[in-house]
Amino acid sequence: MPDFHEPRTIDEAVGLLAADDDARCLAGGASLVAMMNFGMLEPSHLVSLRRIEELHGIREDGFGGFRIGAMTTHREVLGDTRLVRANGVLHEALGTIDIVIRNMGTIGGAIAHADPSSDAVAALVAAGATVEIVGPAGRRSTPVENLFEFYLTTTLSPGEMVTAVVLPAPAPDSAGVHEKVCRVHGDIATVNASATIAFESGAISAARLALGGCAPVPLHVEEADACLVGTVADEEAITAAAALLVEAADPPSDVRGSADYRRLLIPRLVARLIGRAIARREAAA
Repeated sequence: MPDFHEPRTIDEAVGLLAADDDARCLAGGASLVAMMNFGMLEPSHLVSLRRIEELHGIREDGFGGFRIGAMTTHREVLGDTRLVRANGVLHEALGTIDIVIRNMGTIGGAIAHADPSSDAVAALVAAGATVEIVGPAGRRSTPVENLFEFYLTTTLSPGEMVTAVVLPAPAPDSAGVHEKVCRVHGDIATVNASATIAFESGAISAARLALGGCAPVPLHVEEADACLVGTVADEEAITAAAALLVEAADPPSDVRGSADYRRLLIPRLVARLIGRAIARREAAA
């Protein structure tokens, strides 16, 4: 059995993690415990983060965005009505997750677990979120999509841990939407898709599309975003954006669906996302 620790400060937690490469953070615990039960992980130390006050809560950052502590649960994020417009994509994505996972799962845990099918991760990539990281060398920040290296693998260095995620201020005329195809409600996604769309004078002025379940990391293709900018989301622009995402996709074949099936879903989800973003923007006007 691994040794169990409950540090009360970030520095103490980092010290425990840096002392042994086989130490692991314990956040919500659902994924980690499952992996331990299946013999996929055998950590020497479990470093629980629940008593570190700095890792909890949602605070405005002073620039119109929000800083969400790594130990903030999905349920707590869902209960915050301040996440609107483009940042509402995270709220919508978390609402598609099974209620038990919502109550246990944390934002930092979802990021560090690096499951490319994660609804939270796709939404954070679409929102252009930044991750705050602390380790033996100090503090640093990076765009959330830069943290993902491969399936269940991040670019975190030994001893580093995620401490918060920062959502940027949303554009005034913007919308965030999330779509998901899964076997039953709340299940892990076969494919999920998130989008944040900003508008100016009726045309799209900025766009970010992110897909989950379509590659070893969340799929974001800047050229696909660019296909939409400056258009009124006509069929030609949507088709071009979806084609680039299909071309970049490297989906698995598993019990939730074949690689071909996942590729077929991409154009449909992209069209649905953009249509819903436009409808939401018009309803708010």
